Amino acid sequence: MNSQRSGLIELHIAVLLFGGTALFSKLIPLSALDITLLRCCVAAVILALLVKATGSKLRLNSQRDYFVALGLGVIVSLHWVTYFASMQLSSVAIGMIAFFTYPVMTVLVEPLFTGSRIQRTDLLCGVMVLVGVSLLIPEATLGNDVTLGIVVGILSAMLFTARNLLHKRYFTEYSGAQAMLYQTAVTVLVLLPWQQAEIDSIDSHVWWLIILLGVVFTAAPHALFTSALRQLSAKTVSLVSCLQPLYGALLALILLGEQLALKTVIGGSLVVITAIYETQRSHKAHRANK
Repeated sequence: MNSQRSGLIELHIAVLLFGGTALFSKLIPLSALDITLLRCCVAAVILALLVKATGSKLRLNSQRDYFVALGLGVIVSLHWVTYFASMQLSSVAIGMIAFFTYPVMTVLVEPLFTGSRIQRTDLLCGVMVLVGVSLLIPEATLGNDVTLGIVVGILSAMLFTARNLLHKRYFTEYSGAQAMLYQTAVTVLVLLPWQQAEIDSIDSHVWWLIILLGVVFTAAPHALFTSALRQLSAKTVSLVSCLQPLYGALLALILLGEQLALKTVIGGSLVVITAIYETQRSHKAHRANK
């Protein structure tokens, strides 16, 4: 199995798990910051064990890499808090849709990092995603929580775009598990001073949800996602990841009872079609270059 195909498989599994992550913004009765902090505490431990189990070293190769890891961790911490806050302010579907403006950002920004030209096909894919996202967003009045949720979701998208491109440029020599170990650990250090929840007051069923979120829906998909970034362009990863809002919306419908409007179905279909097309185009381009 070549690296391109392996990267695509890892990416699709990660996106499927990411689709369920959003549900925890509603299932766990804590603030977005506390959810992120406790999630990363669990994930960091699991990722450290995974790194040791695979025979990789915990230490980074240079002092510069520690500064890079610190910067990436700060960006990731802000991204996760705004990600959960967006959905708590609005809904799972709206928060995820607002966040998924990041593929368009990536398509337009990545050439500045690589020195390549923006292709017309990339612009078309970006426009298709933008149209799909715009159809999914319901009408909102300025100043209400839904509008604020959309704005916070877009801010989360900007942070995630920056993280992906910086990681692609400066941190790809490390495995997915090793890279995410440092980013989750830094997130814990960054958010710990702002913790609000009292640990002793958290119910046991909430702890099980936090463990589930940290292990299955954080450590596993982020390790897979970061690994995929090493083998695929950030542009391809971003556009394929557009399957995530569809998964999240469907799971929210089934488990939380959040209804899907006709515009949501149409917009989601546009996003998924674009993601599938980009996956196929990337695979064909790789085969043609062999």
